[in-house]
Amino acid sequence: MTRVLVTGAAGFIGSHLCESLLRLGCEVRGLDAFTAFYDPQRKRANLSRLLEEPRFELLHADLLTTRLDDMLDGVDLVAHLAGEPGVSTSWGASFGRYLDRNVLATQRLLEAVSAAGSQRFVYASSSSVYGVGTASSRGGGEPRPASPYGVSKLAAETLVGAYAHSYGVPGVSLRYFSVYGPRQRPDMAAHRFIESLLENRPLKVFGDGGQVRDFTYVDDVVDATVRALFADLPPGTVLDVASGRPTTIRTLIGELGDLVGTTDTDLEEYDERPGDVPRTEGNIALTRKCLGWSPTTDLRAGLMQQVAWHKRSRHLGGQDETDHATLLTASGGER
Repeated sequence: MTRVLVTGAAGFIGSHLCESLLRLGCEVRGLDAFTAFYDPQRKRANLSRLLEEPRFELLHADLLTTRLDDMLDGVDLVAHLAGEPGVSTSWGASFGRYLDRNVLATQRLLEAVSAAGSQRFVYASSSSVYGVGTASSRGGGEPRPASPYGVSKLAAETLVGAYAHSYGVPGVSLRYFSVYGPRQRPDMAAHRFIESLLENRPLKVFGDGGQVRDFTYVDDVVDATVRALFADLPPGTVLDVASGRPTTIRTLIGELGDLVGTTDTDLEEYDERPGDVPRTEGNIALTRKCLGWSPTTDLRAGLMQQVAWHKRSRHLGGQDETDHATLLTASGGER
């Protein structure tokens, strides 16, 4: 039976990935440090059902300090999703935290994977490596990060390529674009907007709302990640994971208002934050070719699922009520 290590297992994307791997019959070893970027209790709620599964093992550990050789014992594949998120919070003195959790932690894990001889290492990178400019804001362009966060993700991604070249580590980097869906982090746009709409509060918008983002549904991101874990790809491959259908922030707000049932949306506009870019747009042609993957969830359908999750979570006091039987038997999205 294939055993997969998932770092950042309690996070938004990581918890969905663990569930998908269990559906495929894998054993999953999930690692999470439960850092305080947002409430660790939210992360624990993401794992509430997984902890009941005999093929899931949770390690509460920090990649910067734990013995990684022990953690990788018996592991076939590694999905490295752990890291410090956030563009606007990566400036100033906090950059040291991004270097530690995004760069140094990745380097330590790559060293351990190289020694252990794992069959695949998938790194969760970010569209933030592209930055600004007509060429660099589109997937496949020259990386030119506009924030310290983007710099840290590009540095880690470059390390994956270096270990692939010099040590043969079968590493692949996936650049995720604006992931949304159930369990989304509370600092992210769709989450903030939905909560404000449900509470009839003004929506806080940075800039004029004309910024364009390539919003990508979490199930599509997980699908691409699983395919990358099992695909025969050249070490060092870098792929965009995006919907390929860029959308303005104002369009996102309009869709959410309609789904929540709000007829009059009050916006509070603030200055754009340092590091924000006017446009992101993934180039998924190579991803389709290499993984046989295509996004299947359109924006409205995905937002409908996220809005429903917010409403259910409020009813249950913040707990994710994913049906336990559905967790391991649903066929939707299986590979």
